[in-house]
Amino acid sequence: MIRFIDILLSLVGLLIFLPILLLLFLINYFFTRSPLFFQKRVGIYKKEFLLIKFRTMKIETKDVRTHFLTKEDLTPFGSFLRTTKLDELPQLWNVLLGDMSIVGPRPALANDEELIRERDFRGIFNYRPGITGLAQINGIDMSDPIKLAIKDHEMISTLNLVLYFKLIFLTVLGHGSGDKLRN
Repeated sequence: MIRFIDILLSLVGLLIFLPILLLLFLINYFFTRSPLFFQKRVGIYKKEFLLIKFRTMKIETKDVRTHFLTKEDLTPFGSFLRTTKLDELPQLWNVLLGDMSIVGPRPALANDEELIRERDFRGIFNYRPGITGLAQINGIDMSDPIKLAIKDHEMISTLNLVLYFKLIFLTVLGHGSGDKLRN
């Protein structure tokens, strides 16, 4: 049932937000000449996939957890995209393709061995990763892999349609935050 809702919401979202996606693409192209960012992430059953986001970091930025980066790594437009969470909109395509769900554990970087180990231990890779989830609503980012994996496990253990829509609603209202940058 959740997969059907994911497909429906991602299709509707992509259609509704298409003008905004195109505008953000063009503005971001002006700042970076490479407005989209494709990053290897670990999905369901530990299968790697390419996550699509609007680029918020300079092209030469290392592929590491965000808390290892600084505000100087942001592009001028990237700060706006991250603050408004609009950098996540292209992930609706990942949802449509089946790589992700709208709600689920945020997908780990392919090189984040610590988080992969913690999630593997807790069986989290038996579920699709998501754009938002319980950890994000509670402000838990990837800087604490154990705490994140525990919260992810809590979410997948209790995930139902009510929690699914509650987490989407709280995300839209601006609860939680993205991964924090170093100062």
